[in-house]
Amino acid sequence: MNNRPLFQARWSWGPLAACTLLPAALLCFWLWPFGQALCLSVDEWLFATLNAPLADHTAWRYVWTVGSMRPFDIVVGLILLALLIRGDWVFKAHQVREAFFGFFVTLILLVVIRAVFSKWCDAMGWQHDSPSMVLDHVIRLSDYYPNLEARWELKDRSGKSFPGDHASVLLIWALFMSLFSRRSLQHLVIWALALLFMMPRLVAGAHWGQDDYIGGLLMAILAIGWSYCTPLAAHCTQALLRWTAPLFNLAARLPLLGRLSVVGARAYS
Repeated sequence: MNNRPLFQARWSWGPLAACTLLPAALLCFWLWPFGQALCLSVDEWLFATLNAPLADHTAWRYVWTVGSMRPFDIVVGLILLALLIRGDWVFKAHQVREAFFGFFVTLILLVVIRAVFSKWCDAMGWQHDSPSMVLDHVIRLSDYYPNLEARWELKDRSGKSFPGDHASVLLIWALFMSLFSRRSLQHLVIWALALLFMMPRLVAGAHWGQDDYIGGLLMAILAIGWSYCTPLAAHCTQALLRWTAPLFNLAARLPLLGRLSVVGARAYS
C-alpha cells in the first residue's frame, strides 16, 4: 500500500504564483472596458440561447425549474460528495478520508475568500443585477410557477449576482478532483457534472456567465492554490485525521457505515 500523503507540507512557489496571478488577470480583464464589453456580448447571446426555449418547450422548462430550486442543491451536494468519497475511483480507499478532509479545508478557505471578495465588490461598486432583471423579453420561471418561488426557493433572479458563489463551489470541487484524477474519463465526468450543475442559474437568469467564469473561477483558483500549494491542507488534514480517528473507529463498527471507504478503510496518518 502506498502511504504517501496526498498533501505535502511545503510551499510550491511556481503553482502558487500561477494560482494567484491568474485570478488577478481574470479580474483585470473583466474590469478592462474591452473585456467587460466582450463578456457582456457573450453573456447576452448565451442567456438568449438558453432562456428563450423555456417559453415553448415544456420539458426544457420543467428540467431547469427543478434544477433552480434550493432543495436540488442538496441533491447536487450529495452527488459530489459521493464521488469524492467513493473508494478506488479517483482516490484509493485508504486515501478517501484524507481527501475528504483536504477538500473540507479548501472549501472553508473558499468561504473566507468569498466573504472578503464580496465585500470588496460591494465597496468598489462591481455588483450588478442578474440578466433576468435587466434584459428584455426574459422568460422567468417564477412567472410560470409562482408558488414554487416561495415554497421551494426557486431562484431566477438576483440583485447581487457577482460573483457566482454556487459556481465557485462546483468549480473548486472540479479543480480539486482534477488534481488527483489520472484517467481522461474521470476528467470528462468531473467537468461535465460541474458544468451541468452550473447551468440552472444561467438558464433561469439568476447569473450572468461572467459571474461564473470570472467571479466563481477566480475564487476557486485562489482557494485551491492557497490550500494545495501551501502547507495549509497538509497540516490541517493531518490534524483532522488524528482528532477524528476515535470517532471513525467507533463508526466503523456499525454495519452500514463501516462499509464506506471514508469510515471503514484505514486512513493514512
